[in-house]
Amino acid sequence: MRRHKRWPLRSLVCSFSSSAAETVTTSTAASATAAFPLKHVTRSNFETTLNDLRSLVKAADFVAIDLEMTGVTSAPWRDSLEFDRYDVRYLKVKDSAEKFAVVQFGVCPFRWDSRTQSFVSYPHNFFVFPRQELTFDPPAHEFLCQTTSMDFLAKYQFDFNTCIHEGISYLSRREEEEASKRLKMLHGEDGIDSSGETEELKLVRLADVLFAARMEKLLNEWRSGLLHGGNASSEFPRISNGSNQSMETVFHHMRPALSLKGFTSHQLRVLNSVLRKHFGDLVYIHSNDKSSSSRDIVVYTDSDSDKENLMKEAKDERKRLAERKIQSAIGFRQVIDLLASEKKLIVGHNCFLDIAHVYSKFVGPLPSTAEKFVASINSHFPYIVDTKILLNVNPMLHQRMKKSSTSLSSAFSSLCPQIEFSSRSSDSFLQQRVNIDVEIDNVRCSNWNAGGKHEAGYDAFMTGCIFAQACNHLGFDFKQHSQLDDFAQNEKLEKYINRLYLSWTRGDIIDLRTGHSNADNWRVSKFKYENIVLIWNFPRKLKARGIKECICKAFGSASVTSVYHVDDSAVFVLFKNSELVWDFLALKRQLESSDGPVSVLHPLSKILEGGNTGAADYEAYKEICSSHVSEVMFSDQAETVGVKSRTRPNAQCETETREENTVTVTHKASDLIDAFLANRVEVETATSN
Repeated sequence: MRRHKRWPLRSLVCSFSSSAAETVTTSTAASATAAFPLKHVTRSNFETTLNDLRSLVKAADFVAIDLEMTGVTSAPWRDSLEFDRYDVRYLKVKDSAEKFAVVQFGVCPFRWDSRTQSFVSYPHNFFVFPRQELTFDPPAHEFLCQTTSMDFLAKYQFDFNTCIHEGISYLSRREEEEASKRLKMLHGEDGIDSSGETEELKLVRLADVLFAARMEKLLNEWRSGLLHGGNASSEFPRISNGSNQSMETVFHHMRPALSLKGFTSHQLRVLNSVLRKHFGDLVYIHSNDKSSSSRDIVVYTDSDSDKENLMKEAKDERKRLAERKIQSAIGFRQVIDLLASEKKLIVGHNCFLDIAHVYSKFVGPLPSTAEKFVASINSHFPYIVDTKILLNVNPMLHQRMKKSSTSLSSAFSSLCPQIEFSSRSSDSFLQQRVNIDVEIDNVRCSNWNAGGKHEAGYDAFMTGCIFAQACNHLGFDFKQHSQLDDFAQNEKLEKYINRLYLSWTRGDIIDLRTGHSNADNWRVSKFKYENIVLIWNFPRKLKARGIKECICKAFGSASVTSVYHVDDSAVFVLFKNSELVWDFLALKRQLESSDGPVSVLHPLSKILEGGNTGAADYEAYKEICSSHVSEVMFSDQAETVGVKSRTRPNAQCETETREENTVTVTHKASDLIDAFLANRVEVETATSN
């Protein structure tokens, strides 16, 4: 999901092609109002749609995806900042994927139709909601909602009621494993008693004693009737006046049994205790019939071997029931498993956050580092292409897009205009277009109006169209079937496959095959992170300019390259070199520990006013970003995480080196203080010492 998209409102027209599938023709007037043919999928039609989608994905040349989420950033400072290193940027993406929910998932397979010489697309729009399906789940799922994102969805008529009430739930692979373990523990591997009791229940309450005596009498009468050919009534009278409890003779797997209705769980435990104590051939079972409706019964067994067989049957039944419950709860993850198993080329637009959500929601907890994430995601989805990288890295496409942004809607308008426009244009770039049709439920159409409605399925369709047109301009000859046999391995895409933007604003690209970031990119490495100091909780009246002036008065006018606000409560200070970082941190510590006039007169006193100012190296910033906590203000975040001021930016040095450097830095700080108090030399001279 992108928060600032503009959706083309004009009619989108792709070439009309004949097909074995039913073709829908519409008049010009009708096409102006016809809605985009999108397959909406909820709980009610998920199973049938999934069966159809399997064949569509299997036959597809590539599959485009897009997600809609409830938010992007859990705090303002967690947004992508200029000073974010690639590993910190990953931590921010990780935080977003863990805290926000996916509410819509667009899946659009694309298949080349050699008969009509066009791509056929199959856009699906899945409503997804993390509903609690298993009764033994941990507490209900929680997620954040960001007001700007929710307002954006509402603006484009997102159907929140359908999402919440009819959205498809899911379990990740990790959650499925944990659910299987919990079910195994709950239902047990031995013993027939569904209650799982191994110790005799002690009857303390008078009501329990009376109930147990009454049950013993009724069960004894029923058993005697079976054994001695007496009158074993098919239905017992109600247990007591005003009670809905009843007992009826039924058969369970060809064995006589009593069906128990209206009993509480505690009463069933008491009854089970009576059976274990007084009736060796009667067994209590909590079972499910074919309609998955639960029932409580007491079954008669005529021998020890029959009892063992009954126990095995009940155990197998519980296992089948557990498997059905888990399979039902897996839900939408079956779509993700389908995409992973088919190893198709996955196409997204600026999709690193989308892929992180896919992993977090449907695979398991996100790894702690970008390198571990890349290694894991590549094993599930070995071929991913980001159309935003394709448009920016390829010179010809970049030249085409230079007049507009590479946002999804802008790229779609530039590369996939109306046929009428391209047919009248002399632009050779626009005339070299590949035709794309849409097919839903065996109905193919070419004329529609996108309207102003915002759907993940339509975004996935636009993403796939952009990719198809880009491949066409890269020189793909779709008429040659050999170029489609292994789309992901085509040499024309080699430079673009498995490269995603960690941060588009900074041009930070990560390679999913190696886990390496383009750290040598001039846009990314224009400063060194070892030269950065993080300062927080300073007086709010101070701004970046004032902080820079204070530091420059103490260390020289050329000591600070720039000061950048994280938010109103914290700043990054980029020093000229790493030695100045050490000097600043050591001087801050000495000033804070001094009670003399220097603490008031020194230029840094404005920054340290209040006694709560924190300062540390860049690694402290990474530590703060790695926390699951998200306070609104960065200073509150640092306090909550427990990060303290640090005087050494390199904690990995040998002990001897640290001690030597500490002495040197302390001497430098003392020299600076002495020089300031005695006013013997200029501040710049003191810094050079």
